[in-house]
Amino acid sequence: MTVKIVIGLDGTETGGRAIDFAKDLATRLDACELLCAYVIEWSPFTFQTPEENATRHKRREEEIETATSRVVDPAVSALKEAGFNASGIVRHGDVAETLNTIAVDNGGAQIIVGRASEHGFTKRIFGSSTQNLVMHADVPVTVVN
Repeated sequence: MTVKIVIGLDGTETGGRAIDFAKDLATRLDACELLCAYVIEWSPFTFQTPEENATRHKRREEEIETATSRVVDPAVSALKEAGFNASGIVRHGDVAETLNTIAVDNGGAQIIVGRASEHGFTKRIFGSSTQNLVMHADVPVTVVN
């Protein structure tokens, strides 16, 4: 049976530490798939002007493309080159809720995230999101330093 581990990436060194931990764990399992996940913080409840609504879909697609090419694809490529079974996913939403949903929807047995990011915005997002994820996730969560 293949064990699937979801790795929450944030585009910083913290995500790299989460990947390193997941790689170490994966080498201890008979069959493991690593799913690199990047969540773009987004709320459907923000109030926008009609002009912003007109460009919202395009902006979301551009954000997904950027996150995929700059964060997820390089991580997945490096994992595959190192011999791991890996794939990637980028979604919009609340970070904690979306990582949990990704894990549940993809049969994830565990989520691995970094404790804190080193940059202002991502530090704020992943700081409280990590706490919420640990408290409410449907699968075990490992937080690496």
